[in-house]
Amino acid sequence: MISVSAALEALFALAKPLGVETVPLTDAAGRYLAQNVAAQRTQPPFAASAMDGYAVPVTEVAAGQSFEVIGEAAAGHGFDGQVGPGQATRIFTGAPMPRGTERVVIQEDVISSGDTITVQEGFDTKGYVRPAGADFTAGDVMTPRRLSPADIALLAAMNAATVPVARKPVVAIIATGDELVQPGETPGPDQIIASNSYGLAALIAQYGGSPRLLPIARDNDAALNLAFELAQGADLIITIGGASVGDHDLVGDVAQARGMERAFYKIAMRPGKPLMAGRIGDAMMIGLPGNPVSAMVCGHIFVLPVMRKMLGLGETAAPRRRLPLAHAIGLNGPREHYMRARVADGRITVFERQDSALLTVLADANALVVRPPKDGPHAAGAEMDVIDI
Repeated sequence: MISVSAALEALFALAKPLGVETVPLTDAAGRYLAQNVAAQRTQPPFAASAMDGYAVPVTEVAAGQSFEVIGEAAAGHGFDGQVGPGQATRIFTGAPMPRGTERVVIQEDVISSGDTITVQEGFDTKGYVRPAGADFTAGDVMTPRRLSPADIALLAAMNAATVPVARKPVVAIIATGDELVQPGETPGPDQIIASNSYGLAALIAQYGGSPRLLPIARDNDAALNLAFELAQGADLIITIGGASVGDHDLVGDVAQARGMERAFYKIAMRPGKPLMAGRIGDAMMIGLPGNPVSAMVCGHIFVLPVMRKMLGLGETAAPRRRLPLAHAIGLNGPREHYMRARVADGRITVFERQDSALLTVLADANALVVRPPKDGPHAAGAEMDVIDI
């Protein structure tokens, strides 16, 4: 068995960045911006009113001061004339400040009589002018990142109709086993519902991949070979189950017969010991264990870092942080253990049940506590490494 860190190094050596594609802004949310994007314009492109009111030609005004209103400025419809001493224009939020004006007196602070306004006592002394370029200026850049809805709004304001993003890894997912049926089907007396493939597909989609759920591959060479044929064109092939050494665990043999050079097999971790990896043609392959929790934990620890490498985000393990335990925990065993836990109010509660078949426990967890071999015991308050999931 090799260590988790050694397995990650081997996986990174197998993974290849997938390059850049240009997509419409409407398709860019959640994608990874691959290159700097420069603003094509200044925002706002002119000094603009921040409130409804009256644009006046002086910076300082006084209660009782009067102005003659000579025009109106609205968003998209500026006032073309020059505003002179003692004059003002009616102005609305977002409208360009007319030539000759310095500030806005908000409409609540004036009394209007015909074409004349008079500033009231206790008026707001703020100027309410947004200067040109207050948000950004032409040439300012957005740097690579995962694009949030706010980023999309900013790119639109920068006049970027298309953006360069990392190509999504296409991930073919093959669940294997005679015991599996699809959700919605009626299982036989010795069968269960396939769940791992759906959880992994959701995880892959959430973090920037494009999952392809393939039909269940039965425990025979013909079915497995057909599954690998259907996976052609994928950047990453994930098999679930059949990666151990039992009489019905055929994935490794079939993959090797198709040209896979196995990079490693078995990792000193819990859950998830039986795991293999290699390349088949142009695709990378990861063979995950069949236990549902094992498969999902390995998805966080191995599959997501591989996807980040493919997305051009470098070689980084799952990020960790240090948090204190809410209660005492006992001695860990001989393998690195990723214990299901829940973080609340800045403290960790490690679940008592850690069986790798218990999806209810995983669904209640929002973190994995990482424990080195033979770690502990630890008292309440001890700080532990945590991976958020």
